[in-house]
Amino acid sequence: MKSATRSWRRTARTAGRRLLPALLVAFTASGVSCVFTRPNAGRIGSAPAALDAESVVFPSESGTLLHAWFARGRAGAGAVLLLHGVGADRRVMLDRARFLRASGYAVLLPDFQAHGESVGRHITFGSLESRDAVAALHYLRARSPGEPVGIVGVSMGGAAAVLANEQGAVADAYVLESMYPTIREAVRDRLRAWLGPIGPLFTRPLIGVVGAQAGIEADSLRPIDFIGRLGAPVLVAAGTRDRYTTLAESESLYTRASGPKEFWPVEGAGHVDLYAYASMEYEARVGGFLARYLRPAATATAEAGSGDGAEPRSPNGTRPKSLRATLHL
Repeated sequence: MKSATRSWRRTARTAGRRLLPALLVAFTASGVSCVFTRPNAGRIGSAPAALDAESVVFPSESGTLLHAWFARGRAGAGAVLLLHGVGADRRVMLDRARFLRASGYAVLLPDFQAHGESVGRHITFGSLESRDAVAALHYLRARSPGEPVGIVGVSMGGAAAVLANEQGAVADAYVLESMYPTIREAVRDRLRAWLGPIGPLFTRPLIGVVGAQAGIEADSLRPIDFIGRLGAPVLVAAGTRDRYTTLAESESLYTRASGPKEFWPVEGAGHVDLYAYASMEYEARVGGFLARYLRPAATATAEAGSGDGAEPRSPNGTRPKSLRATLHL
């Protein structure tokens, strides 16, 4: 009897040691998933007077009404859709909007579903947000008839823009900042940054819990599979010290993009607001890129006047000969 009891206890201890890590992963994944998908709701109100923008509302197939700011631009100057990242709202795009408005562009700054003043049950990391990007692009084209339209998407905003293209919402130029290649890499990188070497062990269970909770499939959140089908010029921008979207991952996005394309590695930047981090260079590089492809006639005239023809250049004024040259490697 005693022997049988000791044997049962040994078996129970062994099973407990094996089960404990699994339970820890499950409970941790469940808790983190709630933080990941929780709506970031808040009262935004009117745009700052200096932006001279109106508050607008329009429907999205994500199932919600999108709240946004819209500012008219100069006729013939183009328009730009500004898409914020996860857990933020339209206010984080204000500095970009001011800079673009000063250059004559019309701008639209929406709150994604489950962000800001746009209602939603869960943040979905680009899945439902891609439908919001579709709605926002159609709205901007309707309010700026005949104008070429560019998109500046930050992190999740970039992913939403790429996935929106697959739904028929095509822009004339794309600026993709700190965008993840796949949701698996995005989750893995964040867990490694937060938890150290053991972090990636939680990737699969966390994605499973988040997917079930928010109704998304990881295989559908792979912007890298679609970036080559955008059919428009692309500028990929990334911080060289970004731990959430590594430089190697951003390089892989650039490699998969079809031309014309440009890459801007922001020296020393992490997963941060690249405009705030390097404002002057941002305005030169991103502003030059947008002008080149949204105002091609004006750009060609300016370059002809400078005696340099209309051959496309990288934002630093050089003609990139290869990926390695563009990356300054």
